[in-house]
Amino acid sequence: MQAAQRMSTPNPTVYPILFAIGFVHLLNDSMQSVVPAVFPILEQSMNLSYSQLGWIGFALSMTSSIMQPVVGWLTDRKSAPYVLPFGMGLSMAGMLGLAFAPGFEYVLLSVIFIGLGSAAFHPEGSRVAYMAAGEKRGLAQSIYQVGGNLGQSLAPLMTILIFIPLGQFGSIWFTLVAALAVLVLLFVSRWYSHQLVRFPKAAKFHPKPVTGKRKMQSGFAITLLVFLVFARSWYSAGISNYFQFYLIEDYGISIKEAQYFIFLFLASGVIGTFLGGPLADRFGKRNVILFSMVGSAPFALILPHVRLIWIYPLFFIIGLIVLSSFSVTVVYAQELFPGKIGTVSGLIIGLAFGMGAIGSAFLGMLADAWGLYAVMILCSLLPVIGILTVFLPTDQKLKDWQIEMDAK
Repeated sequence: MQAAQRMSTPNPTVYPILFAIGFVHLLNDSMQSVVPAVFPILEQSMNLSYSQLGWIGFALSMTSSIMQPVVGWLTDRKSAPYVLPFGMGLSMAGMLGLAFAPGFEYVLLSVIFIGLGSAAFHPEGSRVAYMAAGEKRGLAQSIYQVGGNLGQSLAPLMTILIFIPLGQFGSIWFTLVAALAVLVLLFVSRWYSHQLVRFPKAAKFHPKPVTGKRKMQSGFAITLLVFLVFARSWYSAGISNYFQFYLIEDYGISIKEAQYFIFLFLASGVIGTFLGGPLADRFGKRNVILFSMVGSAPFALILPHVRLIWIYPLFFIIGLIVLSSFSVTVVYAQELFPGKIGTVSGLIIGLAFGMGAIGSAFLGMLADAWGLYAVMILCSLLPVIGILTVFLPTDQKLKDWQIEMDAK
């Protein structure tokens, strides 16, 4: 009885935990961002092709992506609070290996360790944000995701401040970043373990059967959502990984100058991610997902054809709009499958980005075969795919499904 009363009591929003997990998300994704940040250095020092750079990005993202749904599925069934600091230890090993990697194969092995650490962090990090959210789930997910996007946006600055002057060995400093993250996660994991009594497993919350029709509708919706996130991730990968080379080759600017453009794109995405949550609360999650793709399409289509001076405002607008749905898609998926927080978070943040990693490798091979201009044209078409968002269930439909299930 007392346990039931504790579980029915509304949970307060625990801001110290939200900011802590958001801060570690920043540290984790900044370490992931080391890989694309060091691309220009590896291309010159190891004489790597665009295809090889694409495979490095593929190894990082795919390792992380495939394992994220697995970790989420396992921890939905058996809680493992201390998998968070353990995963960060794997990332630390990967950063150490990257600093000393003598060739392409060793770089691949190192980024696999970084990917495994990220796979352990993301679904459990989303769960911690959910547990600490109280009634403010949209805000909590925005705080958590903004940390990650901010970490990703640091990649160009890392190239300018660390890798251009220090080279590949500069990644050794990020072992200290990993160590700091481990310390914060030990604190978070201790809190997490004490909260488990308030968050029993999904099966205990939803013993009611789901009809075959509802399963088909939910399956179609999550498949389409993953595909949309894939298109968004593929576009982001094309811009953040290859547009710097397009700027260098076609506009004749230096590596350092190119990083400022990429930083602007990623930094505006941080703002868009933060604004996406409140906008979704006001206008609906599906509407924000639709706007983030279709609204950015006109600007994306003209980007490869404008003069250099226009790339700055276009990058800001595109980054702001296209990443406004970053946290919204996670919350939408969690409401599509209530109770399966880890599995759904791992699927959206992990597997969908893994398909984006396939795109990154494909774009690298396409750049070698057809040139960077062809890659930029292909990328400019991807946001148009967002028109398929109209086939997702509306927010009201998701609520009706939940009411229908609760009424059984």
